[in-house]
Amino acid sequence: MKKVMELLPESMRQMVKPSSTVVAAWGIFFFCSLLVFKLLSDGDFSFLLTYAAVCRCFAFVILNIKMYTSNSASSVSLKTLEAYVCVFFLRLISIMRHEGYLPYDSSGDWFYHFVESASLCGVCVSIYLLYFRFRGTYDESQDCFGNLHIPSFLGVLYVVVPCFLLSCLFHPNLNKDWLSDVSWTFSMYLESCAILPQLYMFQRQSSGVVEVLVSHSVFALGFARVVEMAFWMSSFHELTSHSGSKLVGYVVLIAQFAHVALMGDFFYFYFVSLQKVSVWWHCVGGSVIFHIPTRARVYTSTSFIPHPYPTWPPPQGTPLHIPTSAGIV
Repeated sequence: MKKVMELLPESMRQMVKPSSTVVAAWGIFFFCSLLVFKLLSDGDFSFLLTYAAVCRCFAFVILNIKMYTSNSASSVSLKTLEAYVCVFFLRLISIMRHEGYLPYDSSGDWFYHFVESASLCGVCVSIYLLYFRFRGTYDESQDCFGNLHIPSFLGVLYVVVPCFLLSCLFHPNLNKDWLSDVSWTFSMYLESCAILPQLYMFQRQSSGVVEVLVSHSVFALGFARVVEMAFWMSSFHELTSHSGSKLVGYVVLIAQFAHVALMGDFFYFYFVSLQKVSVWWHCVGGSVIFHIPTRARVYTSTSFIPHPYPTWPPPQGTPLHIPTSAGIV
């Protein structure tokens, strides 16, 4: 490994080290979390709801940072972003009109509303960047969740419609208002499934390499659900239907468990990747191919130049046009 690292120029050696942007973003996030807890929380357990909201907001902040800094929307699922627009919009419909699902402490007075609104703005910015600024880098062929018997851009309906029907059947009655209660429940169920298109896109990417900041964003969304689930595991008994049935509380809790279960495989490989140096290499035609999370390069005797393929390895049977002047075997 040391010998291979010596072959890399200084600019590329920096790429395999932890990104200063990532470290700074997580550092600022944890600092702000402590600040919010100190200033706005009364120490009540319900602050976990606010903290989960902050995690979701942070997820879209770093996703937008990723697209701005890399000028690319690679590895980002438009369908997941569309689903999260619905999640935040529906939740705001509920919490702006009633207080039944707000944190009990002072963070529920205004800060929770502010964070959820900021998250909605953040995901809208992500969609704008993906669909307009960096449309040429969007992996539309890989973002094909739900492309069965309906147009591709409507694929997200495969998660939206079932969640809507389920929320109509099983919803709590904390706000004692059908629209408000169903909106909150719909957002809860939909959030459990919204990540499916993104995870499916990860699985389909032939390179097997996920953009670094995208993976951090997805982890933050999953972590938010773990935090929120910790609250509802102790409070789900308060979620009763209009008739007083506690079944809806169990359905809400199961939906959250399902979300965490869907993220289990991603969580595992995310933590494994943090312990490894993110650089791979192999020899082709006498050249050494270095593959780094954000790009792949070919080492020659004179310089590092990008290989001509959008992903590595290229599809089976693709003619290889790789320089052979490295003199390295």
